[in-house]
Amino acid sequence: MTEQIPKERFEGAAQSVAEIDRAPAGSSPPSRADEAAPKVSKRKLLLPVLGLAVLAGAAWYGYRYVTEWRFLVTTDDAYVKADMAILSARVAGHLLSVPVVENQSVKKGDVLAEIDPGDYKLAIEAAQDRIATQTATIDRIGAQEQTQEATVAQAHAQQAASRADQIRAASEFDRAQALLARNFATPQRVEQARADRDRTTAAMSGANAAATAAESNLSVLKAQRVEAERTREELKTALARAERDLEFTTVRAPFDGVVGNKAAQRGAYVTPGARLMAIVPLDTVYVEANYKETQLAHIAPGQKAAILVDAYGGRRIEGAVESLAPASGAQFSLLPPENATGNFTKIVQRLPVRVRVPAEIARAGILRPGLSVVVEIDTRDEKASR
Repeated sequence: MTEQIPKERFEGAAQSVAEIDRAPAGSSPPSRADEAAPKVSKRKLLLPVLGLAVLAGAAWYGYRYVTEWRFLVTTDDAYVKADMAILSARVAGHLLSVPVVENQSVKKGDVLAEIDPGDYKLAIEAAQDRIATQTATIDRIGAQEQTQEATVAQAHAQQAASRADQIRAASEFDRAQALLARNFATPQRVEQARADRDRTTAAMSGANAAATAAESNLSVLKAQRVEAERTREELKTALARAERDLEFTTVRAPFDGVVGNKAAQRGAYVTPGARLMAIVPLDTVYVEANYKETQLAHIAPGQKAAILVDAYGGRRIEGAVESLAPASGAQFSLLPPENATGNFTKIVQRLPVRVRVPAEIARAGILRPGLSVVVEIDTRDEKASR
């Protein structure tokens, strides 16, 4: 029974024979030991090199972690913010012009929209006319006061004359009675003196009443003048308000910024409170990083912060921690969580941390509110620690 040669061994023998045939004359065929020797030497050399590289990488990573990375507090829940202003109409009217367009840069005081001022100019003229009328009323009352003062003076003079007559009549009556007692006067004379005394007493009472009435009328006129003057002040206030309304027909930029979300269109009718547009101050942008409460132990204002901007391929911007929010974001929500009722599940809260952006970067306008960033805070600054 013949032994069957494996196919692999047969193919290997055939390949060896072919190599021997291709070998030049006088050369001996290579042995298996000669072929394996270079491979073994390269492997022995490569393994130590790889080991050294791994050790060097681990040492470098450990050194960086110990000296730097363990002090960095990082979050990707961070966004660019700005204290933008939403401009609204303060008076009603049709928009005559809107000289700005979307994304246009404006300076403080630039005209953004103009409302038809016709009605407000008429309101100013009407207020001015009412003030002039009231001023004339005050002048008339002043003239009446002068007349009444003369009347008061006349009443006082009449009062003095009546008092003198009263005194004379009383003395005459006393003399007549004394003479009658000594029979030097007739009863008729005494009766005449008594009548004169009573008449002058009545005249004195009338003079006193006239003087009191004149003084009262003068007081009334003075009160009317004060009332008229206060009414004029109210009219002046109404005039000032009309002038302010006229100023509000021109909407101006409150600060330097860029126009965005423009809703105002020429010819549209706007009412007080109607949204016109937004102004975004790009030169005062900042970053709001929402850190977990477990990351806040060593964060303090003044520490350095690296801002990595996603929009620019992770461009690194050096900033600084400006402040920490007084409460977590959940406390400022419309419906704050009530943890004192029902079942409780502990959730890690986040606290907004405001990071200041360098002034030159802010003025460049490359950071736009809403952009996502990654913030790394270096907590090694001992001077800024709490």
